[in-house]
Formats: sequence, C-alpha cells, structure tokens
Amino acid sequence: MRRLWLIFAQAVTVSVAVLFVLNTLKPEWLRAGTPGSVISILEAPAPRIEGETAPNSYAAAAQRSLPSVVHVYTSKEVRSQRHPLLDDPLFRHFFGERPDGGNQRTSGLGSGVIVSPDGFVLTNNHVIEAADEIEVALNDGRKFPAKLVGRDPETDLAVLKLKTDAQLPAITFAGGSDSLQVGDVVLAIGNPFGVGQTVTMGIVSALGRTHLGINTFENYIQTDAAINPGNSGGALVDTHGNLVGINTAIYSRSGGSLGIGFAIPVSLARSVLEQIVASGEVTRGWVGVEIQEITPELAESFGLGDTRGALISGVLRGSPADRAGIRPGDVLVAVDGHAVRDPKNMLEQVAALSPGRTAQFRLKRAAGELELNVEVGRRPTPQSNGRQ
Repeated sequence: MRRLWLIFAQAVTVSVAVLFVLNTLKPEWLRAGTPGSVISILEAPAPRIEGETAPNSYAAAAQRSLPSVVHVYTSKEVRSQRHPLLDDPLFRHFFGERPDGGNQRTSGLGSGVIVSPDGFVLTNNHVIEAADEIEVALNDGRKFPAKLVGRDPETDLAVLKLKTDAQLPAITFAGGSDSLQVGDVVLAIGNPFGVGQTVTMGIVSALGRTHLGINTFENYIQTDAAINPGNSGGALVDTHGNLVGINTAIYSRSGGSLGIGFAIPVSLARSVLEQIVASGEVTRGWVGVEIQEITPELAESFGLGDTRGALISGVLRGSPADRAGIRPGDVLVAVDGHAVRDPKNMLEQVAALSPGRTAQFRLKRAAGELELNVEVGRRPTPQSNGRQ
C-alpha cells in the first residue's frame, strides 16, 4: 500500500511539473481552441488609412499649415568690446600694443509664415531687427536668401521676400479674428529653441488683450498653446489649418512657456502686410498730442462725470492739434463721432485716419463741450516720447 501511494505521489508531481513547463514555455498549447481567448484583447488596432484622422486629432490642420511655416535665420556683424586693460599705460608698457578684437558675427533664430505663393513671408520685427543677412528654411529642407521688404516696429511685424522664382506653399488666412472665440482650439507652429518645426495645441484664453506694454498697438490673442523662444513669427492656426494669428510674445519668469502666450490677430497682420507690400511701410494718422489716462481723481478735479476719454496733457507746437486749437487740459471724448474710451482707444482711432483728411474732434473744456476740425498729419517714425 505504501508503495502504491509513493507511485501516485510521484505521478502527480511529474504531471504538475509538466503542466508548469508547458504553461511557461508554450501556453498557447493549453489555450488552443478554448473560448474567451485573450488574443483579441492583445490585437493591435487596425492601421489608419492614409488621409484619415483619428477622432479628436488635429493632424489634418497641422499637415495643411506646416509647409507654410518657415525657419528664419539671421546674422549681423557686431563690434567686440575692447578690453579696458588695453588702454592702461602700464599694461601697454609691458605687453605692447594689442589689436582690438575686431568684428564678430552673431546669429538669431525665429519663425515666419509664407503668405503668398510668390515668396512673401510674414514674421516679427524683433526676429529680423538689425540683421544684415537673412536666410529662410522651408519645411521640406529648401533654403533661400531673403530681403527685408518693410517692417512696422509699432506692431512688431515685418515682411520678407524670398529670392526664388519657385511657387511656394502659402497659408490660408482665416476669415478674421472676429470669428475666433474664447475656448476655441488653436495650434501654435514654429521652431522653439531651434529643435525643429514643432506643433503645440491649446485654446484661446482671451481676446483683445491690451495695456501689456509690449508694443504701441496691441490687440492680442492670448493662448495657452506652448510658445517658446524661436516660435516668434510663427503661425497660430485654427483646427482647419487657417492662420488666425502671428505668435509674438510670452509671459515667463524662466524664459520658457508658462501657458500665457500672445499672438497678433490676423486682421491686424493682414492690414500691415498689405501696406508694406504696397509701399514698403505702414502709414498712420497723427495729430501731435501727449495723452494720459483719466483717473477718478482727475475726473473729479476736472468736473467730469466718469473716466471715459483721453486727457490732453501736452500739445506739440506746430502740430495738427496745435493748429486746430487743441489745448493741454482738454479731454477728447470722440473722433468723427466715435466715442473715445481711453488713451489706447484714442491712439488706435487717430492712427486709423488717413493723413491729409480732416477729422472732427469733440472735446470737453471748462465744463463745456466743443468740436474742432483737425487736419490729420502723418505719424512720424516711432519715438519714445509718448506723443500720439
């Protein structure tokens, strides 16, 4: 009896060992033909058909706009600083005259957007500012030298023309920033940190951002799509791949993206583009006044009912405003029947007027109102004196 029990125990042990080995090395032998196989769970998804996008994918928008976004390489010659020791008589006595370091070339990197098949490229002014050589690289690897057609520092925009006869992939402009709403999905395309063309996704966080102190004329789209150094001048596109803005600036304490980026809306960019292509510059109206915001304290002292309007704090002698009779202390409340909300709004309204035309200014003076006809002048080259 004991012998039979030993034989049974050995048989069970061998059987368990065989099952263990098979389950480890060839598990499919044990599962073959059994219902509820796990093979279906491990199957890879069916391959995507070319041209087809997955749900919630923005691949089609990216593919449509990527060829139109370019890398802008700039270089300029700068004079190296002369070391102070070279001017020290004692140093020169022992070591003799030393030549200056001479000139050196510095390089910069940004992005741009092809806006016409014949090679016009829209980018930021700060990307190409002071550059004496500009080269543009396309998404397909082609490189072309570029010349500066014109620039507008007050909106931080510039237009380049590529030196080529080839037909280039131009981006499609959206119908206007008016169609854009807070919460819309947008894609930012550019060359951040020089790593290569990159697409980031976010939403429109706000519209009409002003008073940021970035440029004279501000009307920014705010987005949380990641924008980093090198993205400047790149495209902000909608989910159809249409251009809605030009990436321009970020708010950052570290130099990288914190989710607060700003883009110039396509409506403003298009206006600047068309003027520069037509004449090489942007022409704006000007009347020659210094303005300041009306605070509640100023409104009370001037006897105003509210803080709307722009306080004239100075008038340039001989300017259109001076000739029309505008005085310091006047409060501008309307231009050609359009109410002036604040100094920024006044600046935009005056800039939109054509030089040479006559505009009607409504002002408050000594608790009364008067209307003056002002012959609008041409806005001079940007200065830092605050005159509008």
